[in-house]
Amino acid sequence: MSFRDLRNFTEMMRALGYPRHISMENFRTPNFGLVSEVLLWLVKRYEPQTDIPPDVDTEQDRVFFIKAIAQFMATKAHIKLNTKKLYQADGYAVKELLKITSVLYNAMKTKGMEGSEIVEEDVNKFKFDLGSKIADLKAARQLASEITSKGASLYDLLGMEVELREMRTEAIARPLEINETEKVMRIAIKEILTQVQKTKDLLNNVASDEANLEAKIEKRKLELERNRKRLETLQSVRPCFMDEYEKTEEELQKQYDIYLEKFQNLTYLEQQLEEHHRMEQERFEEAKNTLCLIQNKLKEEEKRLLKSGSNDDSDIDIQEDDESDSELEERRLPKPRTAMEMLMQGRPGKRIVGTMQGGDSDDNVSPLLPSAVLCALGLAVIDGSG
Repeated sequence: MSFRDLRNFTEMMRALGYPRHISMENFRTPNFGLVSEVLLWLVKRYEPQTDIPPDVDTEQDRVFFIKAIAQFMATKAHIKLNTKKLYQADGYAVKELLKITSVLYNAMKTKGMEGSEIVEEDVNKFKFDLGSKIADLKAARQLASEITSKGASLYDLLGMEVELREMRTEAIARPLEINETEKVMRIAIKEILTQVQKTKDLLNNVASDEANLEAKIEKRKLELERNRKRLETLQSVRPCFMDEYEKTEEELQKQYDIYLEKFQNLTYLEQQLEEHHRMEQERFEEAKNTLCLIQNKLKEEEKRLLKSGSNDDSDIDIQEDDESDSELEERRLPKPRTAMEMLMQGRPGKRIVGTMQGGDSDDNVSPLLPSAVLCALGLAVIDGSG
């Protein structure tokens, strides 16, 4: 694309009478709308009776439009256009448009405007409707491909003509033997007669096969009717064991209902038992924790008493403290024993051993011991120690 081409194109279009003003900046970027409009106007100017669809909305429509324009100009004006450059719709398309405008511009300069009417009358005699000739174009294209393939095969056959000519000449020049020819003809006639006889036999067999098939069809119909009547008889007669079957089915349904009820009860009781075991375990853990707390409190109290006894200065105070401690112990000891004996009532044969570890029995403490009893035991021990 050059500046001179753009200038010449705009001047030629202005001279040809294009109604829209075209500037040199219109083709800096692709402008397919303007290119299609210019092409359609130029074609109409070249042949007013032409019918080219102006739709350029979709890509397929634009491609068809460019092809139609190029084909029209090639057939009518013998101008070869580059469809790719036209589809770009930029400065490169100006060179292709310039081919058409230059032809029209030169014709206008040579003949002038007076001969335009004569040209129009001559052009009306040769109308070219591209839209209606699409099917013919497809047929022509198919015929062209067939001609090409047929020509290639004909070329191959003509290449073999040298060998075939020699074989054909030898066959023609060879003298015919009447006996051999007669023998071959008799063999061919015999084969044809054999085929004719086979065909006649097949026709005869068709009649017999048809009769056999009709007999088989009739037999099948009779069997079908017999089986249908037997089915109706069996459906109308009640089996002898049907009453017993219905009773057994009712009993089975009752037993199944009982089974479902028992199974539901069993499941519910198992769930309740698991819940009871879980609660007892929680109570046992709570009682255990309470006993541990009581033991810790007793140990702390014992340490505190030992520290207070060791801090006395005089021996007399120590003796008095011992006497007071012995008196306090005599007062304290019966209280936990009494509380423990009260809590352990109803458990004969159990002996309690009082130790500094919190008190254990000969048997292990039952895991089912209520937490309230253990709490009472702890409170009693704390009161006795206090």
